[in-house]
Amino acid sequence: MSRLVRSRRLGSVLEAVGNTPLIRLDGIAPDAPGVEIYLKLEFANPGGSVKDRPAKRMVEDAIKDGRLTPDKILIDSTSGNTGVAYSLMGAALGFRVALVMPKNVTKARKDITQAFGTELIFSDPMEGSDGAIRLVKKIVDENPDKYFYPDQYSNPSNPLAHYHGTGAEILDALGDRITHFCTGLGTSGTVMGTTRRLHEHTPRVTCVAIEPAEALHGLEGLKHMASSIVPPIYDATLPDEIMSISTEDGWDMSDRLAATHGLNVGHSTGANVAGAVKLAERAQQERGGGCIVTIACDRADRYFAPQKWERRYVW
Repeated sequence: MSRLVRSRRLGSVLEAVGNTPLIRLDGIAPDAPGVEIYLKLEFANPGGSVKDRPAKRMVEDAIKDGRLTPDKILIDSTSGNTGVAYSLMGAALGFRVALVMPKNVTKARKDITQAFGTELIFSDPMEGSDGAIRLVKKIVDENPDKYFYPDQYSNPSNPLAHYHGTGAEILDALGDRITHFCTGLGTSGTVMGTTRRLHEHTPRVTCVAIEPAEALHGLEGLKHMASSIVPPIYDATLPDEIMSISTEDGWDMSDRLAATHGLNVGHSTGANVAGAVKLAERAQQERGGGCIVTIACDRADRYFAPQKWERRYVW
């Protein structure tokens, strides 16, 4: 008879952020039988994505030091998940939120953020996330006293959320067993903060940043750094390796995770797991085993509406 685990009692939805579970992906890398691959389920956060962590840290730090006050509107650029997190926290803490996002982000993300009462401002869909960054800076420059602009791409609280949260939780769960960590580059906060924490561990953990192989890609939320505005929090020298994953491989792995593991995840997560499989095959050849952790950024239900990049099946 299994022991009953006492449920946590929380004073606020914000207290539900973090302490997400790890799941072992058995059979995902058949050519690397000696390597364990774990997926950290960040969609278990109350806002449904890994972005709850940095949003919470940025908001709490800004309230603490007086940058975010009740008379100001929080505004930032986002492709969706950070916007959902900001919206949830604005509703929970009682401040207004406005988001600048490309007009072609998924309908689900528009609907979810607006359900919290958030104002949406749309940028040119052809300019992607970089266009949203340029537009939000223009809006803030024209009305500096009206807005609090956390700027997730340059805010040190973003990677700190992962240094103190994601990285610490991974080590608490796996300790010395972990040999590798990999995840995708977007704002880059997850890679930067988690890598810094894991690099401090002995034995040292190899940390790999994953980016789309193409400048024009279908891995929403990820950045092809060579063709993008590089986030100020990003340090290209910090990861031990930068691995390219194609849109097709990311989408294929998302389909596979749903069909074989019951994990209906987004395409950035598919790219993360595809990268973890490549690392596992290498670790099997080079050392005969290992333990790899990657991130499940969000669920696939935020991608059900058609996107600009669509797979075409040939039967």
